[in-house]
Amino acid sequence: MMLLSSHIENLMNDSHVHVDMLTFVFFVLNFLAATQDIAVDGWAITMLKRNNVGYASTCNSVGQTAGYFFGYVLFIALESPEFCNKYLRSKPQTTGLLTLSSFLFFWGVVFMITTTLVWLFKTEKESNEHLIEDEKDHEEVEEERGVKETYKLLWHIIKLPSVKILAVFLLTCKIGFAAADAITGLKLVEEGVPKAHLALLAIPLIPLQIILPFVISKYTSGRMPMKIFMKAFPYRLVMGLEYAMLVWMTPWFKNKDGNFPSYYYMIIVVSYALHQVAVYSMFVSVMAYFARISDPSVGGTYMTLLNTICNLGGNWPTTLALWLVDYFTRKTCSIDGVGSCINTSEIEECARLGGECVTLIDGYYIEMLICTIIGVIWLSWGKTVMNQLHHGTDKQWRVKNN
Repeated sequence: MMLLSSHIENLMNDSHVHVDMLTFVFFVLNFLAATQDIAVDGWAITMLKRNNVGYASTCNSVGQTAGYFFGYVLFIALESPEFCNKYLRSKPQTTGLLTLSSFLFFWGVVFMITTTLVWLFKTEKESNEHLIEDEKDHEEVEEERGVKETYKLLWHIIKLPSVKILAVFLLTCKIGFAAADAITGLKLVEEGVPKAHLALLAIPLIPLQIILPFVISKYTSGRMPMKIFMKAFPYRLVMGLEYAMLVWMTPWFKNKDGNFPSYYYMIIVVSYALHQVAVYSMFVSVMAYFARISDPSVGGTYMTLLNTICNLGGNWPTTLALWLVDYFTRKTCSIDGVGSCINTSEIEECARLGGECVTLIDGYYIEMLICTIIGVIWLSWGKTVMNQLHHGTDKQWRVKNN
């Protein structure tokens, strides 16, 4: 990050964005962050007692909330000239208080310091003594493995019947939320809501996002943490429909000067807050479930595999939703005889003739309907599958017992 900070402005130059180099750089950053994530997953299983391992999800969610606030909300606000000129400055300027390069350098230094302190002052025992004391069956402690042995272990984990069923569950459970999660924010911006204002609306939700994991963790530390997941599922589906209604009604709230009244932003905050209750209930419960079922003798490898499958289950539906929204959308030029506005050339031709593209059918609403129907169908199947997994034994998740 410190090295990237001195080159990011050139890489993101408006005249020529170096997409290939940016892809490589952020791949490296994500690879390094994922390596640390694996270590933390291992800590969650090996340091906490088995009856407290569900609280690992609480730490996970609180940390992600803090990271989202500092890495996105705070940066978007302080980097925006409009926000800084309106709220933080007496004399307007053309730039914000922060730049992307200075932001990257600062957090690069913070990463370096905190990681070094953990490395110097956090000592780990060679044996997992508390695990041996807590487990009646005396699970074997985690062994050091090479790359080849680790991938062999991952393959053995994937072949477990319970893991196969759970993988299908995780890869399909978020299809019903894909359109709401991926497109709603973009639609609000398309309707004229400033992106910086949307980012700032996350600030009132920070206390809620910090408190929620602690409240939810009381109900996810037992043997069946996924009960909270299944109970929150239909509420999240309903909130997706509420999001669609909010987008549809947004033009009604827009003033003649292009701004929106304060009560409109209050509606968004309330909607986001209700949505976050469902999101965090599902997130905390699934992380607690991973921590409970993961084989302690495998450590972070097991948790990382489950987290990877879970992340894929959230990423592929949103990616597909973004790709298909234009396919479902139908636009035509306001000038008679010009035709549709499907591709870039047709849009430019319509604008050249003095017209504008008018939306006849918005693919966002079609996707919302399709995703909701799929979500309702999935819910009945998901309940049956999770009941079967909940009533199984811990041995069905153990690598060596299978």
